[in-house]
Amino acid sequence: MKQYPADRIRNVGLFGHGGSGKTSLAEALLFDTRATTRLGKVQDGNTVTDFDPDETKRQISVSLAVAPVEWRDTKINVIDCPGYADFRGDVVSTMRVIDGAIVVVDAAAGVEVGTEQVWRLADQHALPRMVFVNRMDRDNADFKNALESLRDAFGKTIAPVQFPIGREKEFKGIVDLLTEQAYVFHDNFDGGFETVPIPDELADDVHFYRQQLVESIAEKDEDLMVRYLEEDPIGTDELIAALELCVEHGTVVPVLCGEAMTNRCIQPLLDGIVDFFPDASKNSFTMGADEERLATSESGPLCIFVFKTLADPHVGRVSYFRVIRGSAKSNSTLLNATEQKQERLGQLFYMRGKEHLNTDFVSAGDIGAVNKLSNTITGDTLTDESAPVVLPPIDFPNPSYRCAVTPKTKADLDKLGQALGRIVEEDPSLKLDRDPVTSDAVLSGLGEPHVQIAIERMTRRYGVNVELSLPHVPYRETIGGKTLAEYKHKKQTGGAGQYGHVFLEMEPLPDENFAFTEKVVGGSVPRGYSPAVEKGVREAMDSGPIAGYPVVNVRVTLTDGSYHDVDSNEMSFKIAAKEAFKKGVLQAKPVLLEPVMTLKVTVPDQFTGDVMSDLNSKRAHVSGMEATSTGFTTIESEAPEAEIQRYATDLRSITQGRGSYTADFSHYQPVPPHIADQVKAELTRPSAAAAS
Repeated sequence: MKQYPADRIRNVGLFGHGGSGKTSLAEALLFDTRATTRLGKVQDGNTVTDFDPDETKRQISVSLAVAPVEWRDTKINVIDCPGYADFRGDVVSTMRVIDGAIVVVDAAAGVEVGTEQVWRLADQHALPRMVFVNRMDRDNADFKNALESLRDAFGKTIAPVQFPIGREKEFKGIVDLLTEQAYVFHDNFDGGFETVPIPDELADDVHFYRQQLVESIAEKDEDLMVRYLEEDPIGTDELIAALELCVEHGTVVPVLCGEAMTNRCIQPLLDGIVDFFPDASKNSFTMGADEERLATSESGPLCIFVFKTLADPHVGRVSYFRVIRGSAKSNSTLLNATEQKQERLGQLFYMRGKEHLNTDFVSAGDIGAVNKLSNTITGDTLTDESAPVVLPPIDFPNPSYRCAVTPKTKADLDKLGQALGRIVEEDPSLKLDRDPVTSDAVLSGLGEPHVQIAIERMTRRYGVNVELSLPHVPYRETIGGKTLAEYKHKKQTGGAGQYGHVFLEMEPLPDENFAFTEKVVGGSVPRGYSPAVEKGVREAMDSGPIAGYPVVNVRVTLTDGSYHDVDSNEMSFKIAAKEAFKKGVLQAKPVLLEPVMTLKVTVPDQFTGDVMSDLNSKRAHVSGMEATSTGFTTIESEAPEAEIQRYATDLRSITQGRGSYTADFSHYQPVPPHIADQVKAELTRPSAAAAS
């Protein structure tokens, strides 16, 4: 593949609801540009961009894939992105490095949940975009209805630049509203077409939508608007040039249509990418908190941004990057400005699916890849050492589904930590934690399928077999009253004996985890044994009497006791203190505590009632609601962690995938008695090893 300057490069992402045909579209773009010699099919598992075994098995995209093509002396880096919400981490990554977004919409379904989600993300990144109405030949496909749903959802910026010829199975071509030319496409999947007269029955529709398009373009250009009002003809080249500016500034979103699987109307889309989208040289990137911008430039010190990492067990770590400034060269040394560490670039290459296309350098505006970076992860900036620049990291969505990962065998345990680390490194929207109380290795993701696929990938690549379960809820135990507990540890074995005797006063301590004091009068317990007493109490707190959970919020005071001149020692007083504490907890009305989370749920207004009802069923306390100007409501509440472990799945079901939430730890509160009884009956007591 030859090198291109930044003004001849277009970096575009394919986004949309799952099943809208993004991967089929990528396949058609590759075929029509002669990058491939056949049209792969998702159902056959032979597409270029869905090459991962998880993708071919499920017939869905689970990670981004890059597919560079060449068209009209322009390089187009196509990035095929997952459509399901569980994998939107790669969507966020892609939006950091592209110059335009193609939103793919099913002609029968119109705007769907995934469409709305990617549109909001594109708004946040101020991305120019086009819409491709796909699957025009399916039953119930209706371009006008799809167009109407787009306008209802996204406003009057939506403007068709094509109109279909034929409906459903009769779909056979398009009318270009800019050139007023009609094209009928071949039936042999070669992407070719014939120019034909505009069908008479479409004349009114073509006139109507062309007038809408010209008006939308002219509104943003005073001179064009004057000519439009005076009915002075505006040339096609003028309209295209003006439309490019409108797309760049987001004032017009062109809508095209076609059928990717049968390769119809794909070449006009390629033309649209070249004609309407801004080239890579026009993009700039935010630096630091002051919002200073770094322009794409072929001159100046090198700066590249890593937006994706693949952890391949055979070839090592593969890093995808975009060159912002300068030119990246194979076998060169750079500075990881994010980590302040040196990094060496080996052989550079372009990725086309899983294929490596070697290159000596990657120029400004282009997207490349490199193997085996030692100190670099997704979101890092690599620069020339003489001019370090740090671009903001990628703001990945917060995980919402948690799963405990348990190795099946000792051999699996030995490999588990490293394997999980590799999986999380590859997908930063996954998070790995270890609960200090239950000792659970907890993997968090954007949904149950997200976590399941990550684990399947880990098993396949690294041979680690695990079981998944809901994490143990990290309950705590405390006391509900004040008490005085006594214990005497006395043991004679024929040699040196053991003797320790303590009185412990215990009382609730709401605002602190633990406090230990001593008020011994008269030397009944020598001061030198106080540390041993405290140590014994702390050890006893690791496992409470209700369900074996740590005891918290207790003040313990050593008030009295006795000792033996010969048999007393630190171990004896530690044992005595430990037993006295256990006894005292049982005397002081022990209470089971549960973690409570601050829950912020954002949902479309029409689902507010259903979500409120569901929260009430989960013992949540709603503290407030706030409506937004975009038709969404944010509900703030506090809910027990035990009740919301599957909330990601529940909320998705209630809101048709449109809701989102965050959950952060707030505090502990007493468990209702009937729930506490269930916990005691159902939950497995953490082992001593787990508690430590």
